[in-house]
Amino acid sequence: MRLGICFLTSFAEVSELVAFLFSFFFFFFYPQEIISGESEEETNGVNLMEFSDEILLHILSYVPCTDLVLNVRRTCRKLATLCLDKSLTHTVILQKDYKVNKDKVKQLMRDIGKEIYQLNMAGCYWLPSSTIDHVTRCKNLVKLNLSGCHVTSLRLSKMLSTLQHLRSLAIDVNPGFDASQLSSECKATLSRVLELKQTLYTPSYGVVPCCTSLEKLLLYFEILDRSREGFMLSGQLMVGESNVPHYQNLRVFYARLAPGYVNQEVVRLYLAVLSDRTPENLHAFLISAPGSFAETGATKNLLDSMARNVRLDALQLPKAWINGSGLLQHLKFNNPFYFSFSRCTLSGGHLIQRVINGGKDLKSLTSLNLSGCVHCLAPESLFRKAEDDIDSSILESLVVSCCNLRHLNLSAAHHHSSESIGNHLCQLLSRLKHLLSLALPVCSITDVAANVEKPPTASNLVPQTFGRKVRIGIQTYPRNLADQANQKIESSVFWALMGSLRFLETLEIIGSSFSSAMPRNEPAIRNSLPPCVRAQSVGDSEVAAISQLTYLQSLTLAQLPNILTGSGLINIGLQCQHLRTLSLANLGMMGKMVYMSALMDMLKHCKCLRDLRLEQPYFCAGAQFFQALSHCSSLQRLCIVSRSGTLQSDAVMSFMANCLEVIMCHMFMGESLTVCKNLQQSIVRSFQADRPALNVVIFPLLHEDLTEVIRDVPMRHLDEITLFKSRVAEEPPNLWW
Repeated sequence: MRLGICFLTSFAEVSELVAFLFSFFFFFFYPQEIISGESEEETNGVNLMEFSDEILLHILSYVPCTDLVLNVRRTCRKLATLCLDKSLTHTVILQKDYKVNKDKVKQLMRDIGKEIYQLNMAGCYWLPSSTIDHVTRCKNLVKLNLSGCHVTSLRLSKMLSTLQHLRSLAIDVNPGFDASQLSSECKATLSRVLELKQTLYTPSYGVVPCCTSLEKLLLYFEILDRSREGFMLSGQLMVGESNVPHYQNLRVFYARLAPGYVNQEVVRLYLAVLSDRTPENLHAFLISAPGSFAETGATKNLLDSMARNVRLDALQLPKAWINGSGLLQHLKFNNPFYFSFSRCTLSGGHLIQRVINGGKDLKSLTSLNLSGCVHCLAPESLFRKAEDDIDSSILESLVVSCCNLRHLNLSAAHHHSSESIGNHLCQLLSRLKHLLSLALPVCSITDVAANVEKPPTASNLVPQTFGRKVRIGIQTYPRNLADQANQKIESSVFWALMGSLRFLETLEIIGSSFSSAMPRNEPAIRNSLPPCVRAQSVGDSEVAAISQLTYLQSLTLAQLPNILTGSGLINIGLQCQHLRTLSLANLGMMGKMVYMSALMDMLKHCKCLRDLRLEQPYFCAGAQFFQALSHCSSLQRLCIVSRSGTLQSDAVMSFMANCLEVIMCHMFMGESLTVCKNLQQSIVRSFQADRPALNVVIFPLLHEDLTEVIRDVPMRHLDEITLFKSRVAEEPPNLWW
């Protein structure tokens, strides 16, 4: 038994399973002994109540706090004491606790409110605004996250007036927010806040003018250019609201912009103050902006001031601010842990010389985002074509200098390796033994030598079109690793890479020309470009290689053209038992989902899967698919995006009835508006009462009102699963909670 506990403490997933069975074990195996606490008779089993307090506290730490306080502690006197231990009540996380409701929060705050020092309610969009009133019982709160919750100006004022010890705050600023409604006591609390995270849905400074002691400021701009009524919004703020402090103590500044002109206008107002006086202690400066975000005189002054006065540990800038400038040559770095040059035209020569100083020791760097940097592995970018071979010496210098990288993103670019032995991209990356997450373009994992000798496959001979009538014969595929071994795929460079990264938790393999049909703020009328020629050979055998990643938790595969049967997916389902997030898009031939049979076999083994996203034209969401999906007993969120796709309403309803944990169902198909609305209403009527967090959106993908529907999706779901994007090294590690 002692060895068994050591195993549990080493593998969090097993501990979580033990915790889930904790209460069940008590009631069904030792009901009398536990309730009375008087019997000491020997039993044939092992009584968990005989474990030490340390072991029991470890197990209990994996049980949601609401269950601990409202249920488990009522089973016996010993658990009543342990469940109220400070190690369990100090931090309360309600984020993604989709079963919590207003009454549970009220009771929780009443029982242990004074013991809570950190409270995370991020993304609890289903709780009514009045729930926030109960937070006032937590008098000792130091850290509070209310992102995604409904909070009015008056409620925020009332709550913050009682939280005098608060030092960290995360909130949303919605239309109607009025800073003039904040009381003097509320402003006094805000003046002591050191960390602030604001998500802006309307042009506003929010509570920033009141936070005069800020050391960390995180801003998420989600402002749309048009109101619901269709009126254009302005990014100009009222003169009286511009009393923004000078951020004398600011150490971290982060801004992430959604597409839109207004977001750019508002962030410039925040940056104007920084350009006037750059904080001397600033060590992380990060701005993530899609598309074109032009540099202005004020931003240029800010960057010049930063180059003179600060030494940075983390840097991310819009591509226009870096491209064609000598900025990186002048910026100074201390012990950098995060760099993002996403979508920049930075060449490999500049990357080596200006960032790592010709091979400078950068062991402190843990996260690097080079997504969309098409020239970052080539000496120069002036005369190079995107499809040309990479310079392996640049990648080798990067690997040697940044040997402790944990997160690396090389997606959205063509990184083609030459035929030189030992210089393949996969072979060089295999030296990064500490990698936890990795994003690569499909064309980068091709085994060049094997590709030259390999005869054309069926997928090469069949045109990659959207046509329905595509036949490639009867599908057969191996169903276990032994059969795959007979195909001698273990000798490929990608197979070797997967074997060397045994502890990888997140993997993304995305076609360099892939674009999702699911829009952000525009109609869904985009067509994916054809896959790269080098990527034509990537298919089932490469997917099978992924099954070596025993600890894989998140997998994204997009635009793999040579998927014929999907056989590798079955191996992943069998071997990757920790898989929680799976995203598949445009695999195989576009006109036919040839891997459906293998996918259904895979799903039968994915007991820990919580999020599933499928994007494939002409996908049929029928009874067989949902019957296989019902085996995923832990599934919580489902998103299907399919141009010209169909669905069976009865199958969807049966699936929702069988999978009690599902709280998000998003389906954007080719069905009529009437069919979609009727199914959505049926799901809400049947299951909303028992699932307070239920969010259902079923809508035609090509309908003109799709963007209006998307704006009502809770940001947590929209950002994490509904919209397709690369998430590796998207933000610095541990940026917030």
